[in-house]
Amino acid sequence: MIRCFYIKHISSIFNSNLILQGNKVSVVEADEYDRSFLTLSPDYACITSMDADHLDIYGDSDSLQKSFVKFTERLKPNGKLFIRKGLPIKGITYAVEEDADYMATNIRIKNGTYVFDVKTPNQNIYNVLFNLPGRHNLSNALIALAMAVEFGCAPYSLASALASYKGVKRRFTYHIKTDDLIFIDDYAHHPNEINAVHQAVREMYPKKEVLVIFQPHLYSRTNDFIDGFAESLSQFDAVLLLEIYPARELPIKGVTSEWLLSKISNPNKKLINKSDIVSEIKKSKAQIIMTLGAGDIGIEVKHIKEELSIAN
Repeated sequence: MIRCFYIKHISSIFNSNLILQGNKVSVVEADEYDRSFLTLSPDYACITSMDADHLDIYGDSDSLQKSFVKFTERLKPNGKLFIRKGLPIKGITYAVEEDADYMATNIRIKNGTYVFDVKTPNQNIYNVLFNLPGRHNLSNALIALAMAVEFGCAPYSLASALASYKGVKRRFTYHIKTDDLIFIDDYAHHPNEINAVHQAVREMYPKKEVLVIFQPHLYSRTNDFIDGFAESLSQFDAVLLLEIYPARELPIKGVTSEWLLSKISNPNKKLINKSDIVSEIKKSKAQIIMTLGAGDIGIEVKHIKEELSIAN
C-alpha cells in the first residue's frame, strides 16, 4: 500500500493534491523554491532538472545547484538517488533515447499515444503505452517507472498503470479537442517549460497553427530570463501576451510585458488585457489555442472554454 502526497498540482484521477492510502510509502513532490526540500530526508530521490530559477531566492545559478547538492546529502543511508542524464550529480541515470541505466527507446506515436520500450539494468519492457504528450512527460513517466522498479514493483504491472495515468491539472490539459479546434491549458512559466510545451504540441499536431496566450509570472523571473522567454514564445505561430502576474512581488522598474513583447521575434504578437482574450482568439485562424502561465490565467480557462464551445 502507498501513501501519496501531490503537493503542487491536482491529480486528474483523484481531483486532489493529497491522497492518503496505506502506511508504507510516502511520495512527495519536493520544492526547491524556498529551500523547503532541504527539510526532507528521503530513502529514494529523483532530480529531474536543475534549471536556473527562483533567483530571487538563490541569487545565482551556482547557489541553486549547490542547494541541490545539499539535498542529495540528505538521502538516508543506503538510499538511492536518480538523476536525469546530463545533470552534474552522480546517481542512477535515466534518459529518453540516450544511453542510461534506464532508457526509453523505440518511441513512436499511435493515435496520439506514445508507445515505447524501456531498457532497465536487468530486462527490457516492450510496448509501454503513455497518453500524455511531450518528451518531458515521457521522461517523467520513465523515472517514475524506474524508481518503482528499484523499489521492487513488478515492471509489467507498472507499465499497465502508466497506460491509465491521466496526469495532473494544468499540465497540457485538454479543454476542447475536436477536429476543428483544440484548446489546451498548461502551467508552464519558465522558458524551458514553454519549450517543452512547444515540442509536445508540434510533435502531436505538426500541421496545425498554434496561438499561445501567455501570462508572465513574477517580475524577477521575467527579468532574469527575458531573452529565454522571448526565444521560447517566438516559436509559436502567434502570441498574445498578458501583463505580468506579480504574485508576491512589487514591480521592478523597466520590467514589463511591453519589454518582453519587444524582444519576441515573431511578428504575430500582441499585448492584450485579460478581458480581451476571447475576442482576440476569435479573430485568429489558429486551430490550436494554448493558455500558459502560473498566475491567475487559469481562472480564465473555464470562460474561454465556454465561449469557444459556443462559437464552435
